[in-house]
Amino acid sequence: MRVIAWLVEGTWPACVDAVRTHAPEDSEVVLLHVSGPDVPGLAHGAFAGLLGRGAPGRDPGTRLEDLGSTSAADLLAAAADRLGRPCTAMERAGRVEREVVAAAEDADLLVLARDGDRARLGPHSLGPAVRFAVDHAPCPVLLVWPEAAPGIATLPPPPPHRPH
Repeated sequence: MRVIAWLVEGTWPACVDAVRTHAPEDSEVVLLHVSGPDVPGLAHGAFAGLLGRGAPGRDPGTRLEDLGSTSAADLLAAAADRLGRPCTAMERAGRVEREVVAAAEDADLLVLARDGDRARLGPHSLGPAVRFAVDHAPCPVLLVWPEAAPGIATLPPPPPHRPH
């Protein structure tokens, strides 16, 4: 069984714990982190458009890319330590939701955490990237709460009844 755990800052421990609990010991576990292009891309653009009359070596986007890679490596190392069994770290870059789906192409299970409004049950507990991955994953998905799930009283009210 090949299990992909999509790790995101702030919610990754819940995904690792879910793999420890639900994936058989002999599973091939891949810890996945995806870096989006947003922040470095904005910095590159700002430098080119407003500040780019200086030396190209001063582009802050390059520094942000380096910091992101270091942060991702630290997160993946901490996750591997928490998992406590053999695993592979995978770092991808690009449109996050599409990279996650592509990484899960040959997986038997994708583990990910809710990233939206976690104060109440309902569809808003999924942000756009997680919603995309859940909707498009080419394998079964295990969706976990990063902390204890809110009570059933937080369910949104049902829509009004409309006669046909």
